[in-house]
Amino acid sequence: QVQLVESGGGLVEAGDSLRLSCAASGRTFSRYAMGWFRQAPGKERELVTAITWSSNSKYYADSVKGRFTISRDNAKNTVYLQMNSLKREDTAVYYCAASPCSSYGCYLRPGEYAYWGPGTQVTVSS
Repeated sequence: QVQLVESGGGLVEAGDSLRLSCAASGRTFSRYAMGWFRQAPGKERELVTAITWSSNSKYYADSVKGRFTISRDNAKNTVYLQMNSLKREDTAVYYCAASPCSSYGCYLRPGEYAYWGPGTQVTVSS
């Protein structure tokens, strides 16, 4: 079992940067892949970025590629999302999630994520 809590969200201007953190507690020794999802009003939740336990593989949605960076510090049980050059369309509730899956590429499938944080709001204004 693992509990996740996001932090770092807020209101920023377009072009600004934010760094989200996701702190894990509980049975944190498990080798979970981690992902960041977001959901804007009226839209489905989407996978923004994901990272394997060893950080040997990462995924970025096309909409954030080149602007967002996912990283993790397993010693601190924390995963980060550095968001640069923020746009209005990045406005959403951002969730971190953990996946216990181990098959090839399984962390790319949203259905494989078993644990979720409560979310943190990111609002980007012009």
